[in-house]
Amino acid sequence: MTFINAPNITRRKFIKSSAVIAGVSFVGVSMPDKKLDLNNYQSKRPNISDRKFSSEVVEKTIVEVKASIADEELAWMFENCFPNTLDTTVRYEEIDGKPDSFVITGDIDAMWLRDSTAQVWPYLSLTTQDEKLKKLIAGVVNRQTRCILIDPYANAFNYDKEGSHWESDLTDMKPELHERKWEIDSLCYAIRLAYGYWKETGDISCFDDNWIKAMKLVLQTFREQQRKDSLGPYKFQRITAVSTDTLPLGGYGNPTRFCGLINSGFRPSDDACIFSYLIPSNQFAVVSLKQLAEIFKEVLSDEEFSKQFLLLADEVNEAVNKYAISEHLDHGKIYAYEVDGFGNQLFVDDANIPSLMALPYLGYCDKDDEIYLSTRKYLLSEDHPYYFKGKFAEGIGGPHVGLDMVWPMSIIIRAFTTGDEEEIKYCLKMLKETHAGTGFMHETFHKDDPENYTRSWFAWANTLFGELILTLYKTKPHLLSNQY
Repeated sequence: MTFINAPNITRRKFIKSSAVIAGVSFVGVSMPDKKLDLNNYQSKRPNISDRKFSSEVVEKTIVEVKASIADEELAWMFENCFPNTLDTTVRYEEIDGKPDSFVITGDIDAMWLRDSTAQVWPYLSLTTQDEKLKKLIAGVVNRQTRCILIDPYANAFNYDKEGSHWESDLTDMKPELHERKWEIDSLCYAIRLAYGYWKETGDISCFDDNWIKAMKLVLQTFREQQRKDSLGPYKFQRITAVSTDTLPLGGYGNPTRFCGLINSGFRPSDDACIFSYLIPSNQFAVVSLKQLAEIFKEVLSDEEFSKQFLLLADEVNEAVNKYAISEHLDHGKIYAYEVDGFGNQLFVDDANIPSLMALPYLGYCDKDDEIYLSTRKYLLSEDHPYYFKGKFAEGIGGPHVGLDMVWPMSIIIRAFTTGDEEEIKYCLKMLKETHAGTGFMHETFHKDDPENYTRSWFAWANTLFGELILTLYKTKPHLLSNQY
């Protein structure tokens, strides 16, 4: 077992599979012919008695979608990945008569606000056909509300007050917290799920007094982290040799100048920002604040707070347009990934979502937006420091695991954000060729050796892959009739 310079070993372990992969060539990447014993594509799901949650409509959907997929291996991967969150990560109960769902990320027994939303997101469209599933997702909204009220600055939570091996971090840790890295997107994801659940089901039961209190706390937190008058209450330091796991300057991060943007200590990868105005997270916040404005106006008849959410959304978006768009030497006007308000800009992307690549997926802009297209072209070029192209695949990585490690998540989002069917096919081929015989997605794999991968149980990536296949089934079913 090998480790890349990483403080959190459980998130970054490399596990060798028994697969032996050997060449097929397409679109510039040479992929060896696979010689795998895949046990005739037998299901890798837990036994029925061992599954954490079951849904009749999910099972029906798996059968229906599988039947439409001509490629047997791709169909097998969908069967394994799509229900992985339900099979392995959820804990459902009712507390005080209300649904409550605790959703772990996979091989870490903790609930991330970001991951938990993304993990159940693909099931939203099925909730009107399954009351149990509907309650499960309402339970995630309710649990996230509880988490935000405990601490709006935390990214990951325990089921109860178990404490954490990160309790020595120099920040305001509580026993309910697994980790306390301030990431704008954590709050945005909780909003995304609540809004999506309401739009899909029409159910407003989650918008109770606690939820309203939590969303007002979100507004307060975003304003605090604009740092108009002070640095705010949040700071974070960790005793570590890894610079991406702690914040400089007393735990407040590198200097920023107030400009309307919101500071984020960390990226959605849980890595520290270099320039603390993280642009894709601010863009995500624009979308989320508009969603809150709609809920407060249409459901809660609270015009005052609806206007406050909209005002902040407009302020942030105006600052994005002023500070985050710049003329690149070779790619024209593109979005920077991070800025500081002093004129400094960082031109990279990270595979985790929100990312610049994922902006249309998150609803910030259209796929054919001119600046987005220029940005996307840059991100998929060798001018991008974290774009890796090897013998087996090409895609975006990041500092979280290290150089030459491609995130399947970036390949999936690439497929989600293009209208080019050949590009979508290419992404499906890469995903099929790099699961290392496991039938599941991983956190990362080495561009030249898919058997060298991190995290054998990463439910977000699994469910995101399932979401892609389900989306293609609904929108471009002819693409699933191909062999990959």
